[in-house]
Amino acid sequence: MFQIGELAKRCGVTADTLRFYEKNALIKPAGRSDSGYRLYSAENQKQVAFILRAKDLGLSLDEIKELLEIKLEATEHSCAEVKAITTAKLKVIDDKIEELTRIRSALKKINDACCGEIEDDASHCSILGALASEDVAKSCSHHHK
Repeated sequence: MFQIGELAKRCGVTADTLRFYEKNALIKPAGRSDSGYRLYSAENQKQVAFILRAKDLGLSLDEIKELLEIKLEATEHSCAEVKAITTAKLKVIDDKIEELTRIRSALKKINDACCGEIEDDASHCSILGALASEDVAKSCSHHHK
């Protein structure tokens, strides 16, 4: 058993991070010392490592909490429940990639069309013109509906 500072050091996070995880019910101290300090166990260290690996994969704290709850009662849950969480996350990521690809393509198109002459003033800049064009205004009004 060890105190929060030691757990933080072992996990490579701050004590504030651990308090945040505790506040959000991701971890629970294993006990308390005679003087009232929270005490953590090797199991808590494994839970924090699990949380950090899941965060590295882009999972939200809510998703991580759900996975931890399933892990704690694994015999009462199916592998399909776990896979549903990661499948849903993959869909969100794929949608984001698609959106970023579209944005990149549109931005590259207007960027490539600009001559970028340093001496020219910006009053005839093709990028500013493209952003002010009717097509952009239409896409804006459509986007906010």
